[in-house]
Parts: sequence; structure tokens; C-alpha cells
Amino acid sequence: MRWDKILKWANRLITTVLMILLVSVALMVVFTKLSGEEPEIFGYQLKTVLSGSMEPGIQTGSIIAVNTVSGDERVNFQKGDVITFLETENRLITHRITESTTTDNGVLYTTKGDNNNAVDSSPVLAENVVAVYSGFTIPYIGYLNNFAQSPQGNAILLILPGMLIFGYSVITMWGTLRGLENKNTKEIAEAK
Repeated sequence: MRWDKILKWANRLITTVLMILLVSVALMVVFTKLSGEEPEIFGYQLKTVLSGSMEPGIQTGSIIAVNTVSGDERVNFQKGDVITFLETENRLITHRITESTTTDNGVLYTTKGDNNNAVDSSPVLAENVVAVYSGFTIPYIGYLNNFAQSPQGNAILLILPGMLIFGYSVITMWGTLRGLENKNTKEIAEAK
């Protein structure tokens, strides 16, 4: 009898976790697609590092958390801050500020990757800064994140939790039906 209660509790827990996972992933994918923006969690965006320019501190394939910035926040960075900025062709780059200069056109940042030999060829306009690195890094998860943002990854992340829930439901129903069958068989045997 005690094992039955434990199994029922485990069943409810697993079902709840799978449902929360399915709904969370579905909402994140739908929100991201509808808004056309990167998903944010508590004000942070997760970015995948695609090059080794910031190694060894930030490895290729890592995920980093960045705080999005706007307006006046963009002109307050100093030497040593690691920023994410928009380069030509809407490409995002995360490099360290080596110099900050104020001109008639606004604030310009000279940037350099920690692993690069020279500073970047073009200074960064403050208005092109989109985020500042928070210092949080998870190595190698960026490869998974890149896959998850692809059409195939989106499909798998939506279908896999659904399949898990469906499979778990089939197993649970089969166990329940088997239990009922055993109970009916036992009652029939006792009635004879």
C-alpha cells in the first residue's frame, strides 16, 4: 500500500514537470517568434559566443548573460567593460572597451577581443551598444542554444516534451488498466 502512494506521488510529480516544461518551451518559442526579439529572463538575454576572440575568459560555444541597455546607459561605459554591440550587417559582437572618447557626434568606444592582437578596426558608436556582459558564462551550452534557435531545434523542442508526455500517459494508462484487470480477476476468483 505504501508503494502505491509513492508511485502515485511520483506519477503526479513527473506529469507536472513535463507539463511545465512543455508549456514553458512553447510559450518561449511563440513569444520569440511573435515579438521578433530575443527572449529575456529577469532582464537578461542569453547570447551564444561564436568565436574565440574573448578566450580564455569566454570560450567559443559558451552562453553568456547580458543586460540590455538603451538611451543614456549607452554613454556611461568605461575602459574594461565588456559590451555587446551591433556591427555592420546586424552582427552582434561582444568585446572589451579599451578606450572611450567623446566627440561632437557622441561617444565612441574602441574595443578589442581579449584574444585578439589588435583593437577592432572601427570604433563603436554608443548608440550601437545593445548590452553589457554580466559576467555569467556557461561553457559549451551555446552549441545547444544555436541548435534550439534553428527551425529543426524549435520543432524538436516543441515535439519532444509532447512525445514524452504522451508516452508517459500511455504507460500510466496501461498500468492503471492492468491494475484494474488484476483486481477484477482477483474479485472473480474470490467470488467462485
